[in-house]
Amino acid sequence: MVLTDGDVSLRPIKLRDHRPWREVNRRNRDWLRPWEATIPPAPPGARPPHRPTYRQMVRHLRAEAHAGRMLPFVVEYRGRLVGQLTVAGITWGSMCSGHVGYWVDREVAGRGVIPTAVALAVDHCFRSVGLHRIEICIRPENVPSRRVVEKLGFREEGIRPRYLHIDGAWRDHAVFALTAEEVPEGLLHRWRHEKPGTPHK
Repeated sequence: MVLTDGDVSLRPIKLRDHRPWREVNRRNRDWLRPWEATIPPAPPGARPPHRPTYRQMVRHLRAEAHAGRMLPFVVEYRGRLVGQLTVAGITWGSMCSGHVGYWVDREVAGRGVIPTAVALAVDHCFRSVGLHRIEICIRPENVPSRRVVEKLGFREEGIRPRYLHIDGAWRDHAVFALTAEEVPEGLLHRWRHEKPGTPHK
């Protein structure tokens, strides 16, 4: 399955993406580090945590996808891998919700790549997967990521104190959300046909 709009595509992450994924991630290490999830220290007496290898990461993502709890994508721009977008924490039953996380190569930041990728993923979740609500949680200091949700018209719902372990510490996150009823024509349609930053009801 590939989701595409113009120069931007989303497709499932693969083991063979190892080399381009590592190259982009390495080149952007300093830029991504302040916003990157980290593993909290282990309790006293427990084995110290370690970061998974790329192969371990992809196998975990695939297992979660097969279980219906995750949609792991790479982001491509003009056919080149430039980032990653994951719909995670998918919950069914009476909630039908998930949350989106992403990162992108600094070289293509500001070109609308991530807003387009998020819109593609959200439309897929609402129209094909059957989710009702999507959240994006962002550190308040992360101005570029906040611009993404503002451009797309996500509602800000408040702050979750010490919500995720990021860059070595528990960090507060602002919560942004969108439900299917708020974008009846699709989020991509809204992104393409309304000016960035236009307030939404």
